[in-house]
Amino acid sequence: MGYELRVERESPLAYAELASVISAEAGYELRGSQEAGEVLAWHGDAVHPVATWSGRLSGQPGSDWHVAQLARLSDLVGASLIGEDGEAYGIRNGIVEQINGTSSYEFGKLEEIIAAGPAEWST
Repeated sequence: MGYELRVERESPLAYAELASVISAEAGYELRGSQEAGEVLAWHGDAVHPVATWSGRLSGQPGSDWHVAQLARLSDLVGASLIGEDGEAYGIRNGIVEQINGTSSYEFGKLEEIIAAGPAEWST
């Protein structure tokens, strides 16, 4: 099992609201049901899992592309993206970043990361 990032916001995210946001946003697809589902994103001719739904949204990123997609999805639903250790992920001025206390790490430009696709991180 990988490192989990979770989508959090003040008011609970309802499945119907998630479905509405996803249906209005190009490049995303929602599959499954109110109880269990997943959010998928297109890259080229293939679809890739981005997040799972089980009453809340979460994801286990394996690439910068996954982090960028989760950060973008969090923005779309008006939420924050939080890691297991309490660090926050987001998009500021078109840059995907991780913030942990006073430290920050920039993944890169959102549009470039999305265009590059979901190439897995090497270990």
